[in-house]
Amino acid sequence: MKRRELLLGGGAAASLAGAPKRKPNIIWFMADDLGLGDLGCYGQKHIRTPNIDRLAAEGVRCTQAYAGCTVCAPSRSALMTGLHTGHTPIRSNPGGCPLLPEERTVADLLREAGYRTGLFGKWGLGDIGTTGVPWKHGFDEFFGFLHQAHAHFQYPRFLYENERQYNLEGNDSPGRKTYANDVMHARSLDFIRRNRERPFFLYASPTIPHFEPHVPEDSLAEYRGKIPNGNYQGDRRGRLKPQPELGPAYAGMVSRVDRYVGNIVRLLKELDLERDTLLFFTSDNGGMIADFENDFFQNMRHYRGQKGTLYEGGVRTPMIARWPGRIKPGSTSDFAWAFWDFLPTAAEVAGVRPPPGLDGMSVLPALTGRKQRPHEYLYWELPQYDARTGTFPDVPVFQAMRRGDWKAVRPRGATALELYNLARDPGEKTDLAASQPERVAEFERLFRQVRTPPRPQTEPPHPWWDSRS
Repeated sequence: MKRRELLLGGGAAASLAGAPKRKPNIIWFMADDLGLGDLGCYGQKHIRTPNIDRLAAEGVRCTQAYAGCTVCAPSRSALMTGLHTGHTPIRSNPGGCPLLPEERTVADLLREAGYRTGLFGKWGLGDIGTTGVPWKHGFDEFFGFLHQAHAHFQYPRFLYENERQYNLEGNDSPGRKTYANDVMHARSLDFIRRNRERPFFLYASPTIPHFEPHVPEDSLAEYRGKIPNGNYQGDRRGRLKPQPELGPAYAGMVSRVDRYVGNIVRLLKELDLERDTLLFFTSDNGGMIADFENDFFQNMRHYRGQKGTLYEGGVRTPMIARWPGRIKPGSTSDFAWAFWDFLPTAAEVAGVRPPPGLDGMSVLPALTGRKQRPHEYLYWELPQYDARTGTFPDVPVFQAMRRGDWKAVRPRGATALELYNLARDPGEKTDLAASQPERVAEFERLFRQVRTPPRPQTEPPHPWWDSRS
């Protein structure tokens, strides 16, 4: 594919009206596999999320926000590059296929604009020894998981502190003493404290409630006996540990994410940084626990599908933005936008010109209650990756596109498109393709037009799948 280089523009964009002299801080907090319906402010009845609910009450809750993709790596690639999955460098989820040096990120742009940049949590866009590590793509500080396969473990033996391996106390097999997400969260708080006097970009990316479904006892006990247990048997090779209390563990992981969010907001208040900080909360893709006890948690609400599909349940995501003095408390927005809009939004907040050639646009007007021109379309794809050859076979691509209220989906391996009207049928239950041939033909044309072929990718080995690390 022709790769798009993200270059910081030579001139600064017009600054926000009335903006303080200090550039605003930007925090992007992204949970892992958290469903839209896992939060109280989106209708959850069984899991307590008071801090995130308060975040929504103090900011804007978006009702039509979308992830970059339906699985981890391409979603994060779209977030970092401002390009949808028809253009972003990493299109599928093999894990570890790296960004190349010329493939620049929102962190590159913000660092060049004078921000201190930090990522604490899951990266997933390049393993150690590759061109894709975060410190080669704009991050001054990194602490967490580089490889997404490694990030399946809640009690790993080690994390990475930039290029240095950082061993976690008490986690040598079979030890399970140090919960990785707690350590990564503590590093996020420390990053805020150390950079209180300068603008910072914090990308907080915990790995919960993604499986393996394990959480410290205090979070597990909160739901024990109150939620059906279910059962998680681990993986066939014994790498991921069983969990006989799946329901309480899942709820406990979500509430622990909520605890982390509360800690960040309290620290911003303590340091008098609230009005100087735009804080986003979201999840990297749709939820993944719809099969638990006949969809007990309703974690994708009434939407069809879940993680791994391009129906609404796979790509629609919770999205909350809070910026006291800028975003109206308790507001909602039905503006349709997606992860590739974050880079140009961050550029506007930072007062710099976004690079050319992006698929995204700033959604700051929509977040702050102003009129916003809509996207012409939102597009997703998930090609089938062949790890043996490092290529994407020439078979029908799993694709979806939204234009206004209409959405077309090409399921994996299918040739025909399905067509839905989301205004009348948000659950995508009634396929209207047969009655709308002209509209289907237009979607077919756009599906060919808006993408470029993915570049070949060579996936590094997976040492974490050979033994628990």
